[in-house]
Amino acid sequence: MANVCANGLDTGFASLDYMQVAILGVVQGITELLPISSTAHMRVVPALLGWHDPGSAFSAAMQLAALAAVISYFWRDVRDVVHGSATAIRQRDFNSKSFRLAVAIMIATVPIGVAGIALSPVLNACDSPLRSLMVIGVSCIAMAGLLAAAELACRHRRAVGEMRLRDALIVGIAQIGALIPGVSRSGSTLTAALFLNFKREEAARFSFLLGLPAIALAGLKEMWVLLHAHIPLEAWSILAFGLVIASCSAFFAIWGLMKFLEKFSTWPFVIYRAALGVFLIVAVSTGLLR
Repeated sequence: MANVCANGLDTGFASLDYMQVAILGVVQGITELLPISSTAHMRVVPALLGWHDPGSAFSAAMQLAALAAVISYFWRDVRDVVHGSATAIRQRDFNSKSFRLAVAIMIATVPIGVAGIALSPVLNACDSPLRSLMVIGVSCIAMAGLLAAAELACRHRRAVGEMRLRDALIVGIAQIGALIPGVSRSGSTLTAALFLNFKREEAARFSFLLGLPAIALAGLKEMWVLLHAHIPLEAWSILAFGLVIASCSAFFAIWGLMKFLEKFSTWPFVIYRAALGVFLIVAVSTGLLR
């Protein structure tokens, strides 16, 4: 289906009904925080069902749903970082773990912030070549390979409390990959943390905490852009409905992922990503999907 544009912005979600947005909200909420690429699923599901592509604007705005879910689930960690770093600054205790984690989060946000601003015109444009199913398929397979390498090559013994500023910078640079549809922010940062020998559940926790500013900035920036795109009131209503649905599903996705990684490896995600990538490449090559 053809995309819908508002002042050059991809706003395909405005042409969807509430049932369609509810389904896509669930898909977005679950896949946004699992290492399987929400963008891939937000392109594949509508394509298979014959719906309009909801567009990159919808996916970016849905970051606010992920933000709400992460803050809710990791509320104690977020509170400790904010309160602990504020106390450390007052007491000039710059070796405080909370303060160091806060600094690490800020450092990790700089790379994707710069890259996101630079690539925004391409990422959010109507019919952006980066949102093609072939690009997403290749990205899925590439990330499956990297995640598999992290499982095979690393020992997974470290905890978030052992994090160094260098670790944060490495994960922050890896987070830039999330700008490429099919890579996944969760997937890129989780993989980088695993390569740094963090335990699987600690790598996920590290990934979510370091991603908070990037998730917030992406979502708020997209809402600002949509506000100036003069989309109709009905479109705002649809978007708000999708945010509520996505927030609920995202929370359960985090809960499930953290419980899963306490006992199991990421190999199921490796296999799923590789299979999805192969399917997309074959489907596009044979004309099954366009």
